[in-house]
Formats: sequence, structure tokens, C-alpha cells
Amino acid sequence: MSGSLNRPVCSYGKSGSAVVGVVAFSCGVILLYWLSILPPSEWLLAAIFLLAVALSCSLSTLASRLTVFALGLFLGLFWASWHAGDRLSTVLPASLEGERLSVSGYLCDIPSPGSFNSLRFSLCVTHWHNLPIEAGQEARMPDLLRLAWYGRGNQHLPGARLRLDVALKRPHGTLNPAGFRYEDWLFRKGYRATGSVRNVRLDTTVDCSLHCQYRRLHLSLERWTREQFGSATHFPLVASLLIGHRGHMEQNHWDVLTATGTIHLVAISGLHLGLVALGAGFVCWRLLLVWPARWVSDEARRGIAFTSIVLCCLVYALAAGFTVPTRRALIMVIAGGWLILLSRQTPVWQAFLAALTAVLVLDPFAPLDQGFWLSFIAVAVLIAVFSARLAGTGPVTGLVVAQLAVFGGLWPILEVFGQGQPLVGLLTNLVAIPWVSLVVMPVLVTGGLVTALVPGAAQVFVPVFDWALGVLWNVLTWFSEWQSPDIEASLAEVVGWGLLAVTLVFVPFTGFRLVAALLAVFWLMVPGQALMKNPYLRTPEIRVWDVGQGLSVLIRDGHEALVYDTGPAVPGVFSAVESTLLPNLAAEGIRRIHTLLISHADSDHAGGVAELTQKIEVGQVIAGEPVAVRQQVADRPVSGCKRSNQKLGGLVLEFWQGEVAREGNDASCVLRIYHPESGTEWLLPGDITDHMEARYLAYLADREDFQAPVTRVLVAPHHGSKTSSSEAWVRALKPDQVIYTAGYRHRYGHPHPTVTARYAAIGAVSFNTACSGSIVMTIEDNRLVLKEMRHGTPFWIGGPGLARDQCKIP
Repeated sequence: MSGSLNRPVCSYGKSGSAVVGVVAFSCGVILLYWLSILPPSEWLLAAIFLLAVALSCSLSTLASRLTVFALGLFLGLFWASWHAGDRLSTVLPASLEGERLSVSGYLCDIPSPGSFNSLRFSLCVTHWHNLPIEAGQEARMPDLLRLAWYGRGNQHLPGARLRLDVALKRPHGTLNPAGFRYEDWLFRKGYRATGSVRNVRLDTTVDCSLHCQYRRLHLSLERWTREQFGSATHFPLVASLLIGHRGHMEQNHWDVLTATGTIHLVAISGLHLGLVALGAGFVCWRLLLVWPARWVSDEARRGIAFTSIVLCCLVYALAAGFTVPTRRALIMVIAGGWLILLSRQTPVWQAFLAALTAVLVLDPFAPLDQGFWLSFIAVAVLIAVFSARLAGTGPVTGLVVAQLAVFGGLWPILEVFGQGQPLVGLLTNLVAIPWVSLVVMPVLVTGGLVTALVPGAAQVFVPVFDWALGVLWNVLTWFSEWQSPDIEASLAEVVGWGLLAVTLVFVPFTGFRLVAALLAVFWLMVPGQALMKNPYLRTPEIRVWDVGQGLSVLIRDGHEALVYDTGPAVPGVFSAVESTLLPNLAAEGIRRIHTLLISHADSDHAGGVAELTQKIEVGQVIAGEPVAVRQQVADRPVSGCKRSNQKLGGLVLEFWQGEVAREGNDASCVLRIYHPESGTEWLLPGDITDHMEARYLAYLADREDFQAPVTRVLVAPHHGSKTSSSEAWVRALKPDQVIYTAGYRHRYGHPHPTVTARYAAIGAVSFNTACSGSIVMTIEDNRLVLKEMRHGTPFWIGGPGLARDQCKIP
């Protein structure tokens, strides 16, 4: 009797320890990506060994659980760091950047048209040709490249196995506190070099492994889909949902999907594989019910149904490119199917943890993917919702409350990733998700399968595809035209929304739910007054953003903010306003720019100015070339740059422009910023040349405050071009620090070596945003404090031997 009583206790204890270990392992994998230094593997192995020895000793229950947690944590750290270290060990030697190299390999994805009439694709490398001996011995060469073939956007590659002549550079992107980080994306995807293609030819000598064979088949599937359904009006959506290829999507598609919060509908994820699983499970179960019960037991039926679901989902995942999100969704579907069909007594949260652990074991880089967090948090919210008060609700009520809970649960995560949450997205998804689930996906999958079996059936299904997707697209377009702003809220308000969403689910009183829901809608529709004012700064702050080859600076003090230039932009391709300024302004809580100063109208200084004035409240606009800037912001007045002084908090702003230039670089509006208490000065000269530098120096020579000793920070004119920063300019200003705002390995070659030598000769400390990332300068105890973004960045960005470590200015 006592033995039978002891077995469950022991079992529960082992089960509890296993859960603790699984949770700790997951935390360990996730923790690695918060570190700025990759922990040495030998240290982690030593800790694991000691903890394993400790676990073998007699410990109390609490001590045993703590030891299991620590062991799981270190195992997760080791597992992730081992994979990360292996990925970082493949690096392009600095000596080979920009050189013409020859490489063989096979296509790793479906080529897609890109910006500047380019064809973009990934290449799995099988062989490097004619490498210098010293370069080959220096490091493991990259085995995955991200390439662009410029001028060939409408052409096709000669095959899947290729030999290419390429010019490469190390992974690099702009580095700012918020906004999209290209470097993170490259590391997460495994690209260890990027570059452009110089020449392409077929290479049948490339050894085509199993992975190569799969990629070749997927390319064939894409061609077949294009041949069969390419005449469909909504073919970009057909290709996205059938084979996971979004290369045919155009900018208007992304605009509508972003405005309605429905991008997830065209990204193969848990929703799509879940629908395939439901369809496969329903068909299989109905077929099994036809068989007499004595022939197939209930347990066998469940096993057959589970196997059928897994196989159908696997086939669909392979057809969709077997991407990282697709593999993650497949694991979650397998875990869910196993729970429902084969292990009905297992708690649902154990299946959830099993799926989480399986994803992190198979893909230790998953925490770097935004979709990882959105997927698992959405599933966790749905589990909490449907295991609480919604078990007996109808389908409509369940859908509404579940969508409300997911909307509230994912909002804080979207805020962390710097993404807005359109209010209209809540209503759009309530309509779009059922339509995609009940109509679009069944029609597309059925049409694809029938067409594969019956040649010529595509003529029947193309009109059906267009009808189903046309209804969806008309609804999305209609919702996207609503004047519904993104929801802006403080962290406290975001947390409050999350708690309210949970309360709506778990509190059973209908009246309370109704009142709480009305309050939530009222709050969403009426922004708080606190959001209309910028946060207060006690000390001045000057932030030079990293916008590549361009310039943008934020000046703040008190509640006031001034933006000097908006960085580069290429219409329809790239905008620093969209990728850098707007996300970082939102992260700083800045809702109003009191003064927008555009030095001159060049695209690397005034790019995206119209978008900025549309997305955020702007007071006065001043420009060195007011006529050209006014053409971009036709709905607001633009003042010329006049020699004058203004106050911004405790800062004195001095504007200057040469009298002889009204257009071009020499028309740049020069801004001098002075902090009287600390005697600190910042000088932003735009793109003036040495000719205009002499005129400005003559102007400064007559000013008494210029002669006073100061700590001077200079943003180098024209990004360090050899046509600026003359010998007289450098010696007259004698800056303590000089900042170059240039692109990494940009074709202009800024800053020029002769310019950097001049500043180095007078002892100026040099910084380059291509190396430092964004630079923030503050006044603390009446002293200038300068901080580079690259310090404290994750180990795959600022680590030794990486791109930023190689571009330092002497």
C-alpha cells in the first residue's frame, strides 16, 4: 500500500523537475542573446559538470529543484553559444572585402526582383576558387551569401547550380537604439557576407546534396505555380499562400497589409499549418469512420489521424519553402496534434513547453526572430483563454474574445519591437481570419492539389482563386483607407491594457465585461494628453543617428526637440525616416518636433522629409534651400536659413548661411549649438566646401564667444569629403572630437584619408557612425559625456574581428 502511494509522489517529483529543467533550458537559450560577450564554452562545460555532480548527491527537494534549474540554464546557454560561435567562426577576411572573388554553389531560395532593378537571392557555397593562401588560412570562409545581381531584375539565372564572380563585404547595417537592424537579420539568417554579382554561369560540377535537391525541387514548384496560376489577378497572394514565395508582392500590397495589421496572413505560419491540420484531420477521420469499428480500434484511428496530419503538414511546409517560421509552426502543430489525439491526459501547458523546447533545440537562433515571440505568446494567450471561461461559449463570441485577448497580449511585444498597433487591425482580423480559414485556404489547397493531378484544371480554379482573394483584398483595402491611427501609449498603459484583456477573459460577470470593453474602446479612441508632450530632459542631449551615407541629428533639452536633417532616402526603396527616425523618436517618446532644420536639399540630408512631417507633429521648418524643400512639404511653410539666434531649453542655437550660395552644398544651413554652463559647443556645418568654410571662419573670428575656451564637437563637413575640412578650417576650430557620418565601405570613400590625417594631427578624437553606430552626447556635472552605440551591443555586432572592429579611424 505504501509503495503504491509513494510511486505517484516520486513521479510527480520527477515530472516537476523535468518541467523546471525544460523552462530553465529555454531561459538559457534566450538569455544568450542579451549578452554582449559570447561566454567561453569551456566555462559553461565546467559549470554543467559541477552541477551534474551536485545533482547526483543527496539534496533536499528545494536544493534539487534549484540545481536542476541552474543545470538547465547552463545547458541552454551552452547549446545556443555553441551554435552562435560556430556561425561567427565563418567570416570573410577583411583583406577580401571589395575584391573580385569566384565561388560555386547552389541557390538556397527563390530569386526575387529587388531595388535598383536587381535580382536578389541566397547562395549556399560549396567551393571557393583561387583564394589567396593567407586569406584561406585566416578563417573559415562563409558558406551562405546574400547576393544582388544589379541591372538584371527581370532576368532569370541559368540554373540552380552556379559559378559566380562576386564582390563581397562583411555583414553590416545601421546601428541605432530602435528600428530595423539589418545586422541582426543577417546573423539570424546565417548570412556571413553580402555582396553583388559580377558574372554568372552554370556550373554542373557542383555536388548537389539532399538540401540542394530540395531547393531545386522548390524552384521547380515555383515555376510550375507561375505557369499554372500566373494569369490570376491576385497571383502574388496565391504564390504567398501556396508556396510561401512573397517575391511577387509589390509595395501596395505591403502598404495595405501593414495598415491593417494583417501581414501574418501572407506569411506561412501556425494559422496556415493549423488549417491544413484541421482539414487533413477532418478528411482522415471521416474516412476512418467508414471502416467497421472491429477492424480499426479507437487508438489505431487516433494514431492514423495523427500520422496523416503530420504528413500533410510536412508536405505543405516543404512546399512553402520549409522556412524558419514554417518549421516552427510545424513543431507546434505536431505538439498540438500529439496532445489532442495521443495524450489526452497530458496538461496542455506541458505540450506547450515541449513545443517551445523542441523549437529552441532545433533552432537555437529562434529568439532573434520576432515571429518566435509573437507565435508562442499568441498560443499562450489562446491556451489561457480557452482553458478559462470560454469553454462553453459560441463560435462568434469565442472568436471575438480570443481576438481581443490576442490583440492585447501581443501589443506589448509589438511595442518592444518598435511596431505600431493599428486599431483597425482588431476589426480587420475579425473579418479576415475567418475568411482566410474557411474560404481562401481550402480553395487554394484544393485547387493546387486538383491541378497537380488533373492538367488543365487551373483554367477552372484561377477565376475561383481571384474571387476568394478578391473579396479578401477588397475588405483589406477598405479597412486600410480608414483614418485609424496607430495606438500610442506609455509602458504603464500597455501593461494596463494587458491586465484589462486578462480581466475581460477571466471575470465571469457580463456587465463588468461590457463596461470594461467600452472603457477600453473609449481609451483607444481618445489619446491621453500626456502623449501630446515630449518627455522632459533635465540635461541637454545631442544624438547623431547612424543613417549610413547621410546625416540626421536630434537635439533635445527640456520638452523641446530639434531635428537637423532627415538622412538619405531612395523613393520606393529606402528611407532613413521610416527605418531610423520614426522608430527612434517613438522609442524616446517624442511626439512633437519643435524645429525641423534641413541643411540643404540633397537626398542624403533631406530624404523622407515629407514622410516625417506627415507622421509626426512639426513646428517650424527651416531649410538652406527652402524652395526645393517646400516642393516636398507643399502643405506647410518653409523658412529660409537666416542668421539668427534661438533658445532650445538651456541651449543657444545659432543659424548661419553664406550670402553668395542659394543652392547646392554651399547653401547648407550651418548650426552652432552652445551650452553656456559647461562651455560645450557642437558645430553642424552640413555639406559646405572649403570655399564656404573660409567665409564661416571669417564670421566666427568677429565673435567673442568663439574665442572663449570650449569643448568643441564637430560633425565633419560633407561626411569627411576631400573638398571640405581644409587645413585652415581644422586648425582654426581645433575640435576635441570630430564625427564622420559615412556609410560602411561606401563607393564615395568617405572619410578621405587626407581629411582624417588633418584632424588626427591636431589631436582630435575621431568617430565614424559606420563603426560607432549612433552617438549620443550629454552634459553630466557640466562635462561632456559621449557614448557610442557599439559599446554594449550584442556579441554578433560589436565583437572582435567583426566589421565594426575593422573600420576604426586612426
